[in-house]
Amino acid sequence: MFEAPTLLKNPHIQTLYATLFRRDKLKNLEYEEFKLSDGDFVEIVWMNKKPKEPKKIVVLFHGLAGSINSPYIVGQMNTLQKEGYSAVLMHFRGCGTKANLKPYAYHSGKTDDAKEFIEYLQKEYPKSDIYAIGYSIGANMLLKLLGEWGSSSPLKKAIAISPPLKLNICADTINKGFARVYQSYLLKELKNTLLRKYEKFNMQKILGIDKTRVKRVKTIREFDNLYVAKIFGFGTANNYYKKASSCQYLKHIKTQTLIIHAKDDPFMTPDVLPKSDELSSSIMLELSDNGGHIGFVTGSFIKPKYWLESRVGRFLIN
Repeated sequence: MFEAPTLLKNPHIQTLYATLFRRDKLKNLEYEEFKLSDGDFVEIVWMNKKPKEPKKIVVLFHGLAGSINSPYIVGQMNTLQKEGYSAVLMHFRGCGTKANLKPYAYHSGKTDDAKEFIEYLQKEYPKSDIYAIGYSIGANMLLKLLGEWGSSSPLKKAIAISPPLKLNICADTINKGFARVYQSYLLKELKNTLLRKYEKFNMQKILGIDKTRVKRVKTIREFDNLYVAKIFGFGTANNYYKKASSCQYLKHIKTQTLIIHAKDDPFMTPDVLPKSDELSSSIMLELSDNGGHIGFVTGSFIKPKYWLESRVGRFLIN
């Protein structure tokens, strides 16, 4: 179980430490476009060359506005490579180096792209064990997908780190106190991506709002209400949160799954945590008092250790 050292107990230090201080890099990356059935694509990044016949493949899904450059992705992919896994990141639509081809991109419960990619890997590498790791909304998406798959899942094991299991609560929490700093950063990225779509598509006709209105959006909930809920057919943000939240899918998961969560996660409150009767017997829920959001930094302030990477390795092996 994770235990934060005294000087690193603050949830915001845990959440921001790697972003502010970690300088790891990835080498020998191979990018490719994975074509989707609707004519769009997602950008895939393999660590080292795409393998011919790997024994073990780990697919990673980043968080909101994340990418191959997110510190938690960099650290985990480097660690997986050292441990003999073939690591591959699937960017959500539009999160890679290229804009996607549709006026819509992705959301916290959009599982069809990941499903297509993982099932492609299953066919391409029939002798390989396939694992998956999701972070934040990538974790929510992964848990929802596992629930949808049930006993037909092609994954051997899965790990969900800091998943926003109840999106409605998370949308409210990130609009309070210091968490609004995170909201401001994420909103800037989301709005810029949407504004670029106005240059390619008639988004004003599709959404019924102009670019000036997009620029005035102040909260994640407002963004979800004006864009995500509308373009994906949810109607309202509340309906989107209700249908896309993964908590309701947990009891259907048959894949051996580890959920790692910190009680002090600044993106959500303990109210997101599932009750025991909402968990299937295939799920192990690891709760720590500290850790922040995708933080879990131990060691010292000068010589940090990233506990998540070692915990992931132990779970995949056992």
